[in-house]
Amino acid sequence: MAAMIGRIWGAFNPPTPAKSKDALKFGILGAANIAPLALLGPAKSHPEIVIQAVAARDRTKAEKFAKSNNVPEVKNSYQEILDDPNIDCVFIPLANSLHFEWAVRSIRAGKHVLLEKPSVSNSTEAKILFNMPELSKHDSPVLLEAFHNRFYPAWSVFRSLINPADVIHVSSDSMIPWWGTGKDDIHFNYNLAGGTMMAMGTYNFAALRMAFDAEPEECLSCNVTPGTEGVHKKCDYDFTAKFRFPNGAIGEAHSTLKGPTIWTPSHVTATHKKVVIPDKSLPASQEKVQSREVTLHGMIHGIFWHRIDVKDVFEIRSKDSGSVIKKWTESKSHKTYSFNEAGGEFADLPGETNWMSYRYMLEQFVNRIKGRKTQHWVSREDSIAQMKMLDMAYEKSGLGPRPTSTYTSSVA
Repeated sequence: MAAMIGRIWGAFNPPTPAKSKDALKFGILGAANIAPLALLGPAKSHPEIVIQAVAARDRTKAEKFAKSNNVPEVKNSYQEILDDPNIDCVFIPLANSLHFEWAVRSIRAGKHVLLEKPSVSNSTEAKILFNMPELSKHDSPVLLEAFHNRFYPAWSVFRSLINPADVIHVSSDSMIPWWGTGKDDIHFNYNLAGGTMMAMGTYNFAALRMAFDAEPEECLSCNVTPGTEGVHKKCDYDFTAKFRFPNGAIGEAHSTLKGPTIWTPSHVTATHKKVVIPDKSLPASQEKVQSREVTLHGMIHGIFWHRIDVKDVFEIRSKDSGSVIKKWTESKSHKTYSFNEAGGEFADLPGETNWMSYRYMLEQFVNRIKGRKTQHWVSREDSIAQMKMLDMAYEKSGLGPRPTSTYTSSVA
C-alpha cells in the first residue's frame, strides 16, 4: 500500500527539471477535463515540453483553465493557436466530432499533433486524415493517436507473454460507474460522435487487435443499450460485441458507462490453444502439451494498479490414444511499473515507476519529433484499422457509424 501511495503521489507531484532551450511548445485546443491528466501533468517532468497556450470556445473558461494550470497564454480561438509560429505542437482533446477538422487544420499549419483517442468519428474520416499528403513529406508533422495505455510497460510485458499465432480467444472488459458520467456528457451525444464504444470500448477493441496481432474479419454480434430520445438516441450506454478473427479465433469485448456503483479494473485475457512442446525426458510414446491463459488486469491506467497473471496448464499424454497421463497447472503473476522493473529485454528502456502511461507516451511523441528512436508507436495504419473495427461494431449494432464531418469535403 505504501508503495502504491508513493507511486501515485509521485505521478501527480513529479520532479520538474529545467526546460531545454529547444523545448517543444504545446498549444491545447479546448479546456478539456482530460488535459491536466493527459498532458499538463506528464509535461512537468519532461525537459523538452513546455505548455504555452490554451484556447476554448468560451474565453472565460480558457482563462480559468490557464490560471489553474499555470498556462502562460490564452488565445481567442483554436485557429489563433495554429497561426502562432511559436507553437510547435497541439493537443486535441475536443469532442470526437471535432477531431478530424482540427487535426487537419493543425497538420496544414505545420503543427505536430497529439490527438485524443478515438482519433476521429469513423473510418471514412480516418482514411482521409491519416493519408493526407502533408504526412508523407520528409519533414512532415508528427501525428499520434493518444492511445496512452499501449505505451505503459505492463502492456509490453503482457504482449511478450503471448504468442498471437496460438491465441484462440481474447476477452476484454472495462467500465465506468454510473456516477462517473451524466446524461449531458459528450459521450452520450450522437452529433458529437459519442457512445460507449467510442469512449471506453475503443480500449477494449484495441486490446483484442493487439492480443491477436490481427484485424477482425467480421463482427458476429453487437448488443447495445442505446439512448431513446434526442441526441442520445443512437448513443450506446453499454455494449457487448463478438468478433471473428483469422483462423476462426474469437474476440469478445464489453464496456459500460453506466456500470455498478463500485468500480472494477479493466482487463484483457488471451487464451492459447493447446500446443505440443519438446520434452526429451519423455519416452517416445508420450508428448507434453501446454495451454496458456494470460490476463492483464488494470489495462487502462496501470500506474494505479495492475497485475499480469499467467496460467499454464500442462499435460503428459499418450501419442497413440491421446489419453492424459498427468496434468498440472503452474501460475505466475507480474507487476511492471517501469521497464527496469520488467527486466530482460525491457530493462534499459526509459521510464520511472511514477510515470503514468501518458508520460510514457509523451516520451515517445517527443522522440519521434526529435528524430530519435521510438520503442512503441501507434501507426497511421493502426489508427485506420481501429476505426474500421469501431464502424464494424456500430453497423452490427444497428446504430450505424458515427456521423462524418462536413469538413471532409475540404480534404477529399
